[in-house]
Parts: sequence; structure tokens; C-alpha cells
Amino acid sequence: MKTAQKHPLAWVPTTWFAMGLPFVALAAASAIMFKDFGVSDKQITFWTSLITLAYTLNFFWSPFLELHRTKKFFVYVTQAITGVLFGVVALSLHLPHFFAVSIAVMMVLSLSGATHDVAANGVYLEVLDTKTQATYAGWQGAFYNVAKVFTSGLVVYLVGIMQKQMSVQQAWTWAMAALGIVMLLLAWYNARAIPATQKQTNNPTENRRLKDVLVNFFQKPGIWLSVIFIIFYRFAEGQAMKVVPLFLKESRAKGGLELSNEAFGLLVGTFGTVAFILGSIVGGHFVSKQGLNRRIMIFLCSVFNLPFIAYALLAIFQPQSPVLIGVAVSLEHFGYGFGFVGLILYIMQQVAPGPFKMAHYAFGSAVANAGFLISSSFSGQLSDWLGYHNFFIWVMFATIPAFIVSWLVPLKKPEVAETTTAEAAMAS
Repeated sequence: MKTAQKHPLAWVPTTWFAMGLPFVALAAASAIMFKDFGVSDKQITFWTSLITLAYTLNFFWSPFLELHRTKKFFVYVTQAITGVLFGVVALSLHLPHFFAVSIAVMMVLSLSGATHDVAANGVYLEVLDTKTQATYAGWQGAFYNVAKVFTSGLVVYLVGIMQKQMSVQQAWTWAMAALGIVMLLLAWYNARAIPATQKQTNNPTENRRLKDVLVNFFQKPGIWLSVIFIIFYRFAEGQAMKVVPLFLKESRAKGGLELSNEAFGLLVGTFGTVAFILGSIVGGHFVSKQGLNRRIMIFLCSVFNLPFIAYALLAIFQPQSPVLIGVAVSLEHFGYGFGFVGLILYIMQQVAPGPFKMAHYAFGSAVANAGFLISSSFSGQLSDWLGYHNFFIWVMFATIPAFIVSWLVPLKKPEVAETTTAEAAMAS
């Protein structure tokens, strides 16, 4: 049953900002932080990929969120928990074995953030109808990346400024504490702004049904092709985006662009992410009008993957001009945001429909995160072996599987997907 108690713009932006902030902090800002602490690229890419593992495994506990309290409850409670954990990360930076301790705390933080994502997507699917979901999918991506502007843009920029007045340790302590305060404020606001969702019941019949959630997921028509599509759509992205921050900060003698934290925060975290936001909004409205079909899917795949050539060109020519670097990064981020909408809507409208929407959306999102995690986990070793120049050329070849699966992926009209999966669940 759909409810429409509050306008989506009253809660979608803040909820997806709260979704993006911890993930960006774990996957991107932490890489800059550890780079400032002198940790090697190999360790950074491996551990900052591993700490986001919960975003891939959250489908294991997503069915249990259907049984207890409400989806709204889990959204604002996990936001508050995440805020507290950022404070713990800040304190851990002062310990002798700060790297091991901070990684451990970040893994717990990842668990909270991943649970939040499941519940937030559940609210979205429960409250909004199919057309409205498509309309605001771009706003999801936009404000997810407003969090990126804030986290890897403004915060990293300010850390660079603070490092001129204090130690690296103190600067990042203030940064992590600030992220914690923001999450606590978001929890307070979203507890009031998010529409009420249905209270879940915990009964033996429902418990038995939820044991079949995973089985029903893999009974969906064409699901294995869908899984392959979701994984390989992000295959090149996972490799490129994990190495990009390290490449941009690396010295020119070692093939990088040697950007300062201030320059990185401005060119990538701000300008690049604003471009991503614009791309997400434009892409969402484009797909809501055109719908998902074979032609549109290939177009979205092209817009998503081909702009990665910007990094190959930057690695080859190593330009000095901040304007040129900023334009290249912004164009890539615009295409990234535009094309990523296609993956979000595919999972939402092709994979999730049925009686277990929240859990099945979590499964689809987990598969997407797995694709990113797998390809990003070995990207540091690959870039060390090939060098940045050859690595980004390789990334262009790594886009080929995305085009193949975009051509082969099964596509149904949303209402057909809804009916088919519901019937499959009933039959099981």
C-alpha cells in the first residue's frame, strides 16, 4: 500500500545525503586520510574496499528488517549510530595502532550504514509509486553526491587548510568528528521528516515466508542475466574510481598530478561532484520520460563508461592547468551520474518488484556493490604493476563487458515485472 504523507523533496534529499556520507567517507575520504598518514596505496585500496563489505552483504539481514519495527525506525536509528561511530573513529586516530583500530571501527560503521541503506530503499519503495520512483531516482543520486561534495570535497578541502595550522592527526580528528555531528543532526531531522511506514508484524507464517526470500529472488525470470549485468555494468568503474584519488594526489615524478588536498577538494570533491549531481538529475528525468528499453540502456552504458577516457588522457599528458583537470573530471562525473541512474532504475523496476521489494532491492544493490568491491579490491595492485598511464588505458578495455551485458540484459515493463515476480512468489 502506497502512502503520500509528505512531499518526496522533504525527505529524499536528506535521507540520501545520509546514505552517501558514510559510504563516501569509508570508500573515498578515508583513502585520502590514510594517504596523508603515509599508508601505502596497496594497503589503502585493499582495506578501504574491505571495510565497505557490509554494503555487499546487507541482503543477508535485509529480510529481518521486514519483521521488526518499521523501515522509518531503522533509517533514523542507524543514522544516529553512524554519527556516534564517526566520533569513535576520530578518537581512534590518537592511538598507537591507529590504522588497525580505525579500520575495525569503520567496519562496524559500515554495518550501520549498510543497514540504513536497506531501510531507506524500503521506505522509498513502500511510499512512492513507480512513476514517482523514476522521477526522484535522479534526486537520490544527486543528494547522495551532495554528500560526496561535502565529504570528499568540503571536508577534505578544510583538512588541507587545517593542516597548515595543526598536525595531520588533529586535522582529521576534527573532520571525523564533524561528520559524526552531521549524521546526528540528520537523524534528528529525518525522524520527523520521513513519512510513516507500515509497522511490520512478526508471526510464524511470515517467518516461514521470509525463509524463501532468497529462493524467490533467484526464481525471477532472467535473474542470472540480471545479476551478471549488475556486476559488469560497474566493472570498469570499480577499478577506475578507487585509483583516481590516489593518482590525482601522487607526485608527478611517479605519474600522478600531485594535487594538494585543497585542490582535490575543489576540483574533484566539489566541481566534479556538482557535475555528478547535475548528471543524476538530468539522467533521472530523461529515463522517466523515455523508460528503460534496449536502446536507452546502451545509451546509458555509453554515457556511464566512455568518459573514463578522461583519466587516461590526464595520465598521458599530465596537464598543469587546474582548469583543464577540473573540466576533464567534471565531464567524467557528469556522465557517471547520468549513466548510473540506469543501474538504479534497473534494480528498482526490474529486480525488486514482488512481495519482498525491500529485501530484493537490497539483493540487487548488494550485487552492484559486489561488482564494485571485486574490481576495486585489486585495482591498487594493478595500477602499481601497470603504472597510472597504462592502468587507465586498461580501464577503457574493461568497459567492454558492460556494453555486452547491456545488450543482453532482460528488460520488461515495470508492471509486467511486478506481476511476474508476484506470481512466481505465490507459486513457490
